[in-house]
Amino acid sequence: MVTHHIAARGIRDRRLLAALAGTPREWFLPRALAPAAYADEALPIGDGQSISQPYIVALMTAELRLTRRQRVLEIGTGSGYQTAILARLAGQVHTIERLPRLLADAMTRLVRLGFSNVVPRAGDGATGWPEAAPFDAIIVTAAAPRLPAPLFAQLAPGGRMVLPVGDRWSQRLVVVARTARGVETRDAGPVRFVPLVSPLAFAEDVIV
Repeated sequence: MVTHHIAARGIRDRRLLAALAGTPREWFLPRALAPAAYADEALPIGDGQSISQPYIVALMTAELRLTRRQRVLEIGTGSGYQTAILARLAGQVHTIERLPRLLADAMTRLVRLGFSNVVPRAGDGATGWPEAAPFDAIIVTAAAPRLPAPLFAQLAPGGRMVLPVGDRWSQRLVVVARTARGVETRDAGPVRFVPLVSPLAFAEDVIV
């Protein structure tokens, strides 16, 4: 997976590639889907949610440019796979999931894998985690029609954020940097994610 689907497509960060190689993706999937764990595709994890395509996990993580001392906010814990990659690269990961069952299952997996630097919360991810802010990096693994203002407010100066922006069926991956010159954004290509369910994003979850 790492060699053929990620490194071959231009991801060169050695720490990131090692994190991906050292994280068993099959642990984050329903048992019946384990044989497909290392295919480069998104897979269902229940409750209308999915585990992201490995290349997209790598791309979004690479765009954050993480160091070991940084604090990360993740919106959309899901299976916990993306969380595990972040936790291998950063100092601390705060992760928010609106579905309590998914969050509990994800934390069980992360504890089994030995991660002690992940702080979970169940709730509305679009509002962020104000009392723990600011964050050096923010990653949103669900699509929003626009950048939720509370999340940008919680991004530290010099910080970076990556999120899918668009409608329910197609989005663009947007990279946001908070620099001394102001806000810089960049389009990192087309993606498709489940919707971010929140009064600040999509009010109702529609499974398609």
